[in-house]
Parts: sequence; C-alpha cells; structure tokens
Amino acid sequence: MTLLTLLRMLRMRWALVVSLTIAGLAVSGSVVYFQTPLYAAETQLFVSTTAAPVSYGDLSQGSAFTQQRVRSYVDIVTSPLVTQKVIQGLRLPDTPQSFAKRVEATSPLDSVLIDIVVTDSSPDRAQEIAREIAAHFSALVNQIETPRGARVSPVKISVTKPAVVSPEPVSPRVAVTLAAGLLGGLLLGTAAAFLRHILDKAVRDSDHLAVLTSAPVLTTVPFESTSAKSPLIAEDSTYSARAEALRRLRTNLQFVSVDQPFRSLVVTSALPGEGKSTTTCNLAIILAEAGYRVLIVDADLRRPTIARYLDLEGAVGLANVLAGQASLDDAMQPWGPTGLQVLPSGYIPPNPSELLASRNMSDLLEELTSAFDMVLVDTPPLLAVTDGAVVAAMSDGCVLVSRHGSTTTTEAQAAAAALRAAGASLHGCILNMTPHRSTGSYAYYGTDRNKPAKEAPDSPSAQPLVPLQPPTSRRFVPEPTGAVTAHDGSAE
Repeated sequence: MTLLTLLRMLRMRWALVVSLTIAGLAVSGSVVYFQTPLYAAETQLFVSTTAAPVSYGDLSQGSAFTQQRVRSYVDIVTSPLVTQKVIQGLRLPDTPQSFAKRVEATSPLDSVLIDIVVTDSSPDRAQEIAREIAAHFSALVNQIETPRGARVSPVKISVTKPAVVSPEPVSPRVAVTLAAGLLGGLLLGTAAAFLRHILDKAVRDSDHLAVLTSAPVLTTVPFESTSAKSPLIAEDSTYSARAEALRRLRTNLQFVSVDQPFRSLVVTSALPGEGKSTTTCNLAIILAEAGYRVLIVDADLRRPTIARYLDLEGAVGLANVLAGQASLDDAMQPWGPTGLQVLPSGYIPPNPSELLASRNMSDLLEELTSAFDMVLVDTPPLLAVTDGAVVAAMSDGCVLVSRHGSTTTTEAQAAAAALRAAGASLHGCILNMTPHRSTGSYAYYGTDRNKPAKEAPDSPSAQPLVPLQPPTSRRFVPEPTGAVTAHDGSAE
C-alpha cells in the first residue's frame, strides 16, 4: 500500500479513526480519574564491614565481601522477617505478601548501596514505612551477621539517604497515561480503518468502478439531503451539484458513441435502491430542458416507480401497449412545460419477461426512436431478473447506475457481465449518491435562487443544442400529420 493510498483510506475512514482515538483518550482519562494516587518514599542504605583494614588487600577483600552480601540483602528487604515486623509496628492492614509488592529494593551494579522505594496512597505513611524498613532491615542484618559468641557484627548498615517522599504522585502519571491512551486510540483507529478498508467490498471510487465494469464513468452524482423528499430536479435546484452532475452526463453521452449514434438508452442497475429510476427522470428533465424531444419508458413491469416520481397516472402504459390493449398515443402522457413525454409501465402482467422479450417490444422501440430524439428506458435491476439485459440488447445502448458505498465490487462486475452476455452496449457508468468532498467547481454556479437572473452565454442551458448523433447528418422528427419535416423548417 502506497502512502497516497493510505492517506486516501484515512480520509474515507476518518470518522472511525477519530472516534477510536477519542475513545482511547477517554479510557486513559478514566484511568487517571478513578485510579488512587500513589506516592513514593525512597531511602538508601550503605553496606560496609566493621573490621579495620590492615593493607590494600584487606580493603579489597572487604569490598568484595560486602558486594557479595549486598546481592543477598536485596532479597531480605522484602522477606517476611522484615515486612511482618513493619506491619505489626505500624498496624497496617496488609499481609506480608501484599505488602512486599509495594516495596522495591535494588542495588546498582558493583556497588554496596541498597535503594529502597515504598509506594503508598498516603505520602506520610510511605515515608514512615520506608524509615521502618530501613531500621528493621539493619537490625535483622546485624542479628544474622553476628557470629555466635561475638557481640559485634562484621557488617554495618548505614542510612546514607533518609526516607524522602515525592511531592507529586508517581502513579498515575497523568501526561504519560493520556498520551498513551491518545496514541493507542490512534493506532487502534488506523488499524481498524485499514482492516475495514480491506474487508469493505463496496464501490467508493469512480476509477475503481471503471476498472470493474470496463466502462467509463460518465458522471458522479453527489448525495443531497433533500433528494429523499424531492428526488426530481425542480426549479429551485437548477444550480445544485446534482443538476450540474447530470448536465455533465448529458454532455458526455454525446461522445460515448460517435461512430454509431444512439437514440434509445437503457438506464439500469445491479440491485434495487441504487437510484436508476430517479436518474432516468432527472436525465430526461435535463435533456428536455436543452431542447431534446425525450420520452421516458418505464419498462420495470415488476416494481414500477416512474409514474409515482412524476405524479402521473400509471394504470395504462407499456404493458397495455405490448398486449394490444391500448394505443401508444393513449398510453403516453406529457410532463412539464418542456414537452417531456412519459410511457408508464401500465398494468403489471404475470409474464413481464415474455412481454419485454417479445417482437412487439423491439418494434415499439424502433417506432419510438424514430419519433423522439432520445428514448430513456428504465428497467428492473440486472441481478434480480433478466428483463433489464433483454431490453438493453434491443436498445442502442445502456448505462449502469451504481450507488456509492452500497454496490459491491462483485455486483458491479456481475451486472456489467450480464449486459455484455446479452449483447448490450454498455456506454458507461454512473456513480450515484457520492458524499460531498467540497463544493468545487459547483460553487461558481451558486446563483441566488430567489433572484431570477439572465443566463450567461456559456451556461449549460443557454448553449446551442448539440445532437446525440454526428452533426453532419440532420435529424428528422415525424410530425403528427405524417409529413416529415427537417429541423431547419424545410419539408422532405
């Protein structure tokens, strides 16, 4: 993993890293708050011999003797022979075993010094315990080292450093504990983010989606909190980031198939809930605003939603036309002031797959593409049923909608494979509901929505209409009377 990939992962999982870092800091803060402060009292003893040296050799032998004795004396400091007398003398509630855990005796290498450190919740008691240990230890050594029949011990214990207590608690160490909690939480958060990144199979990057599907990502549509209540692009959201993303999609569609212009486009997804129906409606609105004659066909004969989104009557529609129960003119409905036409799903049939795979459906698409500049077909999800792939094979092409953080890599690959297996042309993908990183270029178009403004010459909707086919050929649209009229007004 490169540094750039790690930084990108941390940016995506920053909430997890921050939350665990705060948790680690909170845990260390709780330890500091609830742990009883301990104070340390330290004293130092010096071990020597009482015999007067006659020569340098005697002095050297005496030094070696005391150093050997010191190694054993360190263990005697915490032995029950010493601790039991201290407990009885100070009337402590400890046992010799528990009391010994609060006493530490050490000796520097090649020295005759013994350092004794006692910890206790009371600084005064810690100092008193250290003083008592030094006294009882000295008495015990004097008793042990005095030869039988002799009155004086050859070993002498002297206090070189009286018991001194630390003014500040030695435990808990606030700064160290908090820093350890902060660092531990940060490391745990980073590790958790890394593990989640490895285990997470959701599509979160447009480049990754393009690799998975072997198709370009035509646009990324950002998530907006108002999209749940207002899924369609209305007048008050003309300059929203979502509208600009769909305008980019409209522009990119003009270049995905220059050699073979398309006039029918299937919009589908791998699974439900990825936003294919709302994308279909909003793309149709964007195309219609630019001057295209657009028709939406709701080919989802299982769970139709187009009529509900556009607030239209959906009892009669595509299924009725395919079954010969209604004419196309009776089933189509206008929507909005731009001339957008809608063909709802109509009656939900018991055999939707057979209807969509029929010759009538193929003939209907040919008829519609000859009458409209663009026919957008909304189909069921690809991995749920085969309807979407069948209709996509009949159309001029299709786009695949994937939801950021929801569609998995396996699902995206399987959906693209299903389209290609059916012989459909996958023109590109749409990564839907991406999180807002920054306002970016959309901030420039943040016009005051309460104040109508005249569009600038370079605004998207003020641009001349660019056809979705090569500009060298003129587009012809059949008139209701049957006469064929060119866009320049001349009849042919």
